[in-house]
Amino acid sequence: MQAMLNIAVRAARRAGDIIVRQFDRVDTLKVDTKSPNEFVSEVDRQAEAAIIDIIARAYPGHAFMAEESGETGDGDFVWIIDPLDGTTNYLHGFPVFSVSIALQVKGRLEVGVVYDPMRQELFTALRGSGATLNDRKIRVSRRNRLEGALLGTGFPYRDLEHLDRYLAIFRELMQKTAGIRRPGSAALDLASVACGRLDGFWEYGLKPWDLAAGALLIQEAGGFVGSMDGRGDPLDTGDIVAGGERVYNALRGVIDDHTGSGAETPT
Repeated sequence: MQAMLNIAVRAARRAGDIIVRQFDRVDTLKVDTKSPNEFVSEVDRQAEAAIIDIIARAYPGHAFMAEESGETGDGDFVWIIDPLDGTTNYLHGFPVFSVSIALQVKGRLEVGVVYDPMRQELFTALRGSGATLNDRKIRVSRRNRLEGALLGTGFPYRDLEHLDRYLAIFRELMQKTAGIRRPGSAALDLASVACGRLDGFWEYGLKPWDLAAGALLIQEAGGFVGSMDGRGDPLDTGDIVAGGERVYNALRGVIDDHTGSGAETPT
């Protein structure tokens, strides 16, 4: 798996170069609207093509699940790709966005890479080998309660079905913690949990490419990841709760009070 991680890193850096090179000319980019509040630019497509090209050359038999080009190929090895997580930020010149690449083998995440090209911060995870930031081992925070915790989140924007419930959870957590941040790139938020910058995170309505790499980073950094409903796999449900063990459990308690779901065993 180390060789596959190395390829993912190479692909992420190549995509990051494309993204940064065009950051100063975002006002000239061709942009399409995929759905309300969801955009795709020519940079997204160029970065994704570069990632797939590098991986496919190394592993021509592997399949892909990519944000812009969809699912291609078939088999046990599936690369899950978000070439530019935080497109809305990017298009506004707000410098918070990332490249996210994960490898799933027989349904289990094995490799994860999240790259912040503006800060040149490279987060990597290899199942069973831990997680790193620029080659240094990282761990989730040891905070043991919500009091004093700094949390990350993402506001619902694709589907407003859960908006009222989300706002109720937000209101309670805002009163119980030191603060809540919404930078706008779920992959980077999850990486921030993995390295202890954030104590926990929750969000509704994500896609597999938004959270696959970040979820593995957190698990390999000693943290816990679960779904909002307390039952399913976040990659399937699109809803995620994450953090160090005690903050994760405290978050689960607040969320369960508002959803009526039973707490799951964290993973």
